[in-house]
Amino acid sequence: MTTDFGIPPGSSGLRELVEQRLAEASGASGVPETLKVEFRGALTNVQVIDMPVGKLFYNPGTHRIRAQRSHDLAKDEALSSDPWSDESQDYLHYLLTTLPADPSRRDPKFEELQESLRDHSQLEPGLITRDGILVNGNTRRAALKEIAAPTIRVGVLPASCTWDDIHAAELALQLRPDHRRDYSYINHLLAVEEQLALGRQPADIARMFRTTSPVVDRDLWVLNNLRDLVRRSESGGFSLRMMDFEDAKEKLAELYRTVQNERSKEKADLLKEARLAAIVLDFAKTDVRNIGADFQARFLDQRLPEEFKTKAPAPAVKVIPGLNRAAPATVPQVDTARALTDTVLKLKAIEIAGEKAEPKRLAEAAKAKEDLKKTFDEAIEFAGKDFRMRKKRQAAPDRVADACKDLDQCVTDLAIARGNGSLDQETFDEKLVELREALTKLAVAAGKTIDLPGDGLTWLTAAVATE
Repeated sequence: MTTDFGIPPGSSGLRELVEQRLAEASGASGVPETLKVEFRGALTNVQVIDMPVGKLFYNPGTHRIRAQRSHDLAKDEALSSDPWSDESQDYLHYLLTTLPADPSRRDPKFEELQESLRDHSQLEPGLITRDGILVNGNTRRAALKEIAAPTIRVGVLPASCTWDDIHAAELALQLRPDHRRDYSYINHLLAVEEQLALGRQPADIARMFRTTSPVVDRDLWVLNNLRDLVRRSESGGFSLRMMDFEDAKEKLAELYRTVQNERSKEKADLLKEARLAAIVLDFAKTDVRNIGADFQARFLDQRLPEEFKTKAPAPAVKVIPGLNRAAPATVPQVDTARALTDTVLKLKAIEIAGEKAEPKRLAEAAKAKEDLKKTFDEAIEFAGKDFRMRKKRQAAPDRVADACKDLDQCVTDLAIARGNGSLDQETFDEKLVELREALTKLAVAAGKTIDLPGDGLTWLTAAVATE
């Protein structure tokens, strides 16, 4: 179920004003302006009116700044307990004006919105309830408020609107193809999770978000792992926040694909931990891509400073209830990799805390994180060289493998052509002559490169020698 925040105190007067203006708009000459919205599964035209900017309320449940609320935990707690207070509404206003990835900084896109409203006024109406709660247009209201605009155009939802309707209407408007400003990455993930919690199937969620079921599975996998990282980052009262991963969308998506393609669970876990540590250390996607399952064992451990070589404690033996058998033990290498990632997470959490942490602790964490990043940087450089070398070694075999697949397909095409008499025999014969010449060149080049010919090269050399 979605959160029910109730109604703002003293909203009866605001409701009367809304009803009055709806009546005035209906009785005015000309065609009244309407807004088409999805309400309870059907498209509905709602009437548009002008409302005083200062009298409306920001929606405390808006998906737009859900992850960013943790920027100030005290204000977030106050917002949860009393969302309609001046303090809570001011906090919502602040978050709507800041960068999703760093709420301590002003969002340039918000500044652009202000300029657009100054130059062109309001092009699209927002959406409110009859109690004056903004369902859509929270950011526009914040911009209009800062440029001292007196009114905002808004559509008005039916009087029977509930909080379930508010959440659904906001999401439906957000997912329109022509919507100008998407939710931030983390807020998008949270919106997907919310739909799952409401009992919707992944296929239905995929249709709602205009994507595919595999993408929904990926988003939920990423969100679950981010929650785990936040939990693991806790260090003396400080921890990372979901919004600290706003800029890691592409790296996390690539991590998911790589982990899913890894057949061995142990290798998948080793790869995941190493790449997560690199992501937290803010390495570029091209650098993270060089990290494989053997990264820590082959390239990192030998360069890692002694203070970071923390061995994971021996796991306690667990017994499966009812069977009196020991449960499968965790892999020591994976536990060690997790311990290193945990260290990186805790250092990052202290760095994010900034002035909230003691100066000495902050300085020590900053130095340790910098040392780790230099170590990772050097290890990634060598891993990249190794990857490029392996890629070069596999280039020629991969070409032959692709040629074999093409020839297999050619056999199928010939069978089809035989059935319908569609083969261009003269052209086909010419291409076979080109194939003979290419195989001859291949035999010569391979003979010069390979010292001890195997069965394959022996066959190829004999085949072209008959020509």
